[in-house]
Amino acid sequence: MGLGDKIGNGAEEAMGKAKEGLGGATDNEKLQADGQKDQSKANLKQAGEHVKDAFNK
Repeated sequence: MGLGDKIGNGAEEAMGKAKEGLGGATDNEKLQADGQKDQSKANLKQAGEHVKDAFNK
């Protein structure tokens, strides 16, 4: 996994956590769900990169 990919995926996950937290604090279920979705997308991307790394060794 390239450094840029790691940083991008980490940033996307962090933004998702922030959205989820803000949604929870403001009782905004849509924002909370969007945050969870963003985190899931970032985690899937990270998993895909890990698979690529395993085959490139």
